[in-house]
Amino acid sequence: MTGSYPATRLRRPRATAWSRALYRETVLTPADLIWPLFVTEGKGVEEPVGSLPGVSRWSLDGIAARAKEAVTLGIPCLALFPNTPVSLRSDQGDEALNPDNLMCRAVKAIRDACGNDIGILTDVALDPYTSHGQDGLLDLEGYVVNDDTVAVLVDQALNQAQAGADIIAPSDMMDGRVKAIRMALEMAGHPNVQIMSYAAKYASAFYGPFRDAVGSGGLLKGDKKSYQMDPANAEEALREVALDLAEGADGVMIKPGLPYLDIVRRVKERFEVPVFAYQVSGEYAMLEAAAAAGAGERDALVLETLMAFKRAGCAGVLTYHAPLAARLLDG
Repeated sequence: MTGSYPATRLRRPRATAWSRALYRETVLTPADLIWPLFVTEGKGVEEPVGSLPGVSRWSLDGIAARAKEAVTLGIPCLALFPNTPVSLRSDQGDEALNPDNLMCRAVKAIRDACGNDIGILTDVALDPYTSHGQDGLLDLEGYVVNDDTVAVLVDQALNQAQAGADIIAPSDMMDGRVKAIRMALEMAGHPNVQIMSYAAKYASAFYGPFRDAVGSGGLLKGDKKSYQMDPANAEEALREVALDLAEGADGVMIKPGLPYLDIVRRVKERFEVPVFAYQVSGEYAMLEAAAAAGAGERDALVLETLMAFKRAGCAGVLTYHAPLAARLLDG
């Protein structure tokens, strides 16, 4: 700190709007947003998600319309999550490998509607496809096995890349899956498909509404603590990130968001790579509930929390508030 009062008055640059803009350290734009969308079967279908006010599952025509909306708003990327019908779920998650599954058809619908004007991020994990709701394959004792799961995840990633995905985002937290997927993409002629790894995904209490949206909440047997991270650990997150970067991740993701901004900052300072955060369903629902209760003004709450992600070091944020935020930022 240099200077002292009254020669230095830190309020001086805050006195006018133009001056505050001039001195602003962090800038948030629509280009910093990734919009998660839920896909369901049918035509002309919009199914509101009860635990996520304002969020719906969309059939393919609705997903294509949301993609066009995102392009108009300046949102550069969509993240897709399928609500696979129960009849297509199995213990092995076989539907994940179907080239005509809901995810692959959604990718193609967006590509047909928008060409290359928007990026498409696809989730790689088995929980939307398994009858037990876990992200991987189970042994006879119910433990999620690692290496056999990775082999399936590789085929799932190739399936999505072939459909036209731009970014493969493994959210399963299996050891070694980034290297296996990167090698498979290279060998299959997809060298430009990115990997955004869920590098530090915590076993959080904030995921409940998401599981409702993809239809896995009522199916989940047990918990995911044997592969998702302990919320008490920070050093372990740095090890996870280091491994994923060494294995070929182009960017890394921290999940959830606001409760783990310390992890975002530490990862950014340690590795100096693109860091993303997922403002997850529970965080979104809490903001909506606060606004509905009159505890704060919704638009201001949304923009302030998103600015916090950028200030902590995020290159981008996955948020269900993306369209609202984009409109607010564009005035």
